Amino acid sequence: MSTQPELRVPHDPGRLPMTLPLLAEKKRLGQAIVMVTAYDHPSACAAEAAGVDLVLVGDSAATTILGHSSTTPVTLEEMLVLTAAARRGLRTPLLIGDLPFGSYERSDEQAIDTAVRMVKEAGADAVKLEGGNEASARRARAIVQAGIPVMGHVGLTPQRSTALGGWKAQGRTAPAAARIGAEALALQESGCFAIVFEAIPAAVTEELMGHIEVPVIGIGAGPATDGQVLVFHDLLGIREGLGPRFVKRYANLFDEMIAGVSAYAEDVRARRYPGPEHSYKIAPEQLEELRRQLG
Repeated sequence: MSTQPELRVPHDPGRLPMTLPLLAEKKRLGQAIVMVTAYDHPSACAAEAAGVDLVLVGDSAATTILGHSSTTPVTLEEMLVLTAAARRGLRTPLLIGDLPFGSYERSDEQAIDTAVRMVKEAGADAVKLEGGNEASARRARAIVQAGIPVMGHVGLTPQRSTALGGWKAQGRTAPAAARIGAEALALQESGCFAIVFEAIPAAVTEELMGHIEVPVIGIGAGPATDGQVLVFHDLLGIREGLGPRFVKRYANLFDEMIAGVSAYAEDVRARRYPGPEHSYKIAPEQLEELRRQLG
């Protein structure tokens, strides 16, 4: 049997790296945009091999891999490490680094400095910030004017979940939906190349789409958006619980992880692992010499 490593060839070997003009062209042509939120090198490699368009290193890393109960505790330094790890696993998707809570709200200068670090130190192609109020729109404009592409985010913005009344759908009244529309337009006017719509009624999204010229990526916002995003750990089931209602699980890897670790633990306790096939060998004469030296 051959011992050569298996080569994994993408479905389209000639696939070009995703750029902002290509992203805008996909919207113009009505081609669905695929985005995943991933946080490390292995998941980035999987996203690359699967041929997704966009990879977001989201501040949801706080809850999915760092063990926090909300997104606010994650630091800029942690986000830089995670984004850099994802960068090393990507060739064609556009990489977007999330700006964590507290890293851009204070001033335009702080926002630009944070975005520059995300690009220079972590290798992000673009950054994302939450909210479309006047302050967020100003920060987005400042970062764009500094030469760094910005993705906006409206609807349920987890960094502000306490002010929004918790992790729940937004825009379920006419005034609330109109506010989301105004925020999206403000972010578009500020120069954002795309906007995430999160946890918004599908009918509201459908009404707003005709007013938005940049690509809109939905998560729990219905099918009318230009593309969809799901968290890597949600769509692959690498977590306990079912997650939000908009999540569709395409695998249940957490169960497989438990089963694998349990089988390993059972083998160790039964002294079945390691076996001879897992051990290194030494020439008999060298072993004899070792015995002599050990006396």
